[in-house]
Amino acid sequence: MRIGFVGLGAMGRGLAGRLAGAGHTVRAWSRSARSRDLIPEGVVVVPKPLDLADSEVLISMLAHDGAVRAVFLAEGLLAALAPGTIHINMATVSVDLARDLAKLHEARGAAYVASPVLGRPDAAAEGRLHLLVAGPAAAITRLEELWAVLGQRVWRFGERPESANAVKIATNLTLACAIEAMGEAAGLAGAYGVEAGPYLDMLTQTLFSSPAFKLYGALIAEDRFEPPGFRLALGLKDVNLALEAGAEAAMPLPFGAVLRDRFLDCVAHGEEGRDWCALVMAGRRQAGRA
Repeated sequence: MRIGFVGLGAMGRGLAGRLAGAGHTVRAWSRSARSRDLIPEGVVVVPKPLDLADSEVLISMLAHDGAVRAVFLAEGLLAALAPGTIHINMATVSVDLARDLAKLHEARGAAYVASPVLGRPDAAAEGRLHLLVAGPAAAITRLEELWAVLGQRVWRFGERPESANAVKIATNLTLACAIEAMGEAAGLAGAYGVEAGPYLDMLTQTLFSSPAFKLYGALIAEDRFEPPGFRLALGLKDVNLALEAGAEAAMPLPFGAVLRDRFLDCVAHGEEGRDWCALVMAGRRQAGRA
């Protein structure tokens, strides 16, 4: 299959490399000069995004709404797509943008499929991501060969692309709440002489026994915030997306408001480039234990 790939950050490199390794023709463009120096084997880099307009399937993994709008709308990539092209947007974007893109693709005669992912860069490179998918059923079925390469399981959420983004935003809100909960609980135990490592090891082997909680519990216990698997600045972006989506649906998200302030505290202390588990530093500072 002839695939175009937009965005070669930590996640995009792993995904593009897997597709090339599976025998697909993969051409890619990246906004970052640094990313262009870390090209996966078998992937051909093109000088500008419009060079990908003739792809059968176009996959994008960009950091935020602004980047998606810049590449696909301002720079004209969407307007250059041939009718029948399938665009898979694997980024975490707002429900509003997903809704807008679905309409614009339909008007162009192209199919828009949202497929944000659960997993960190190592999972992307190893094909262990969970794919949250929504969009036209015929397009999703046509992509079965690619889903098998990109992740370990596809979770389908209907034909409205924004539904997949709502699920991803809600899931990241849950993870952020879990990080804050583990940080606060470890702080409480620590106030009574219990080290974070043994406490969080117990917690993540009993009540919080999912792989994600075990991973984040270990990162918190070891203060292992660098290099980041998921940057704190992106965590703030996703919590803001959750609050925006909640406001649109008249759904109060009180934990989300608390988390936003925790993230802002970390950004104010220069921690936006650390792993988002550094969120626990805000609570430590407040308790005078940083």
